[in-house]
Amino acid sequence: MNNKLVEDLMECSSEVHFSGFHMEGLEERKAGTEEPTTSAIDEYKQPFVIGVAGGSASGKTAVCDMIIQQLHDQRVVLVNQDSFYHNLTEEELKRVQEYNFDHPEAFDTERLVSVLDKLKHSQAVDIPKYDFKGYKNNVFPARRVNPADVIILEGILVFHDPRVRALMNMKIFVDTDADVRLARRIKRDTADNARNIEAVLDQYSKFVKPAFDDFILPTKKYADIIIPRGGDNHVAIDLIVQHIRTKLGQHDLCKIYPNLYVIQSTFQIRGMHTLIRDSQTKKHDFVFYADRLIRLVVEHGLGHLPFTEKQVITPTGSVYSGVDFCKRLCGVSIIRSGESMENALRACCKGIKIGKILIHREGDNGQQLIYEKLPNDISDRHVLLLDPILGTGNSAVQAISLLLKKGVPESNIIFLNLISAPQGVHVVCKRFPRIKIVTSEIDIGLNEDFRVIPGMGEFGDRYFGTDDDDEQVESRSR
Repeated sequence: MNNKLVEDLMECSSEVHFSGFHMEGLEERKAGTEEPTTSAIDEYKQPFVIGVAGGSASGKTAVCDMIIQQLHDQRVVLVNQDSFYHNLTEEELKRVQEYNFDHPEAFDTERLVSVLDKLKHSQAVDIPKYDFKGYKNNVFPARRVNPADVIILEGILVFHDPRVRALMNMKIFVDTDADVRLARRIKRDTADNARNIEAVLDQYSKFVKPAFDDFILPTKKYADIIIPRGGDNHVAIDLIVQHIRTKLGQHDLCKIYPNLYVIQSTFQIRGMHTLIRDSQTKKHDFVFYADRLIRLVVEHGLGHLPFTEKQVITPTGSVYSGVDFCKRLCGVSIIRSGESMENALRACCKGIKIGKILIHREGDNGQQLIYEKLPNDISDRHVLLLDPILGTGNSAVQAISLLLKKGVPESNIIFLNLISAPQGVHVVCKRFPRIKIVTSEIDIGLNEDFRVIPGMGEFGDRYFGTDDDDEQVESRSR
């Protein structure tokens, strides 16, 4: 089994290409720090920025329009890179036919970075309206743009400058065949702009095609998503919008609870979630991809532990200044699904002690602790609490309450799970505001049977290969 299976599965259904696994670096923490860093909190207060690049007439505008149409219930702002063309000088105006509008230097990138940075920090901005007849950006009144939930930046070279790329949460490259792009450009420029076909072809061969080969195509490697056929690829755009909605929902919760951490999502992670959520996925595939996701969650959780600085001598005789891992650590799994996360924890932390808690539900709301086996010195340790699904939060509250009774400081508990329901997040974070929750995705919510939806079914049954009848206790205990 390998990553290609995930990519093939998703590509077959949408013909959307995924650039691979881009796990962002874990946050660095100062020793003994318990409160989340300002940057971690600010990340979720900022709008979701999408960059849409591609060649001229590739269908970028159609893609943006379809995304905006589907996100009708969100505040969405579209920013066109064309608005940031430089004013042409008198000398350039005299030879405007020789001016390359497809070159990176044709754009006022400094102004674009400034505008995008202000929007990213929820500040209103004035965006120029470029006059394509007089080639000036100060002829018409600027467009006042207020802060929004989603910002879409569209243009042929929006991936060219690393400063602009750094402000984006998602980068989409619209990949359309060169012949199709040329045909569209000829139709647009002859019909809409009243230009003759000879002038259009001359400009294409002299500026448009060379600029695409030299500047636009090389930025394709920065894309998170590559969409063939542009606006005609409805399945790919639906997938993108679904991902955006998921991220927006996560951002809303993370604004409320700075102790909630959702690992950076990629389409590789999204593909693994697709597999383990599919009811038709076989047990060995379910276990394989669940283990991969669990390992990512565990690694991210470990990144929130305190550390101490440490210097070592490398084999070259040089000094390397690094950090030393937290030594006083243990895991606690909520039986039985939580036991599925133990192998990943052991793989990351050699020789780690792991305790167990079993909680049984009685009635609609009653919870009864029926078993616990914890390290004797657990009050002196940081605790990684393991349960792949956070549903109602009832079991988590019972488990955390037990740890507190055993003397574990609330700020020393990190709760790790694969998916969380908003209801469970609210229950746990309100009750225990100093613990940290690390999850890979936040789902829509709970159904009338208090099961997470869309969810992934009975995790313990699917992971361990047991019948549903054996685990009625667990299914209603969360």
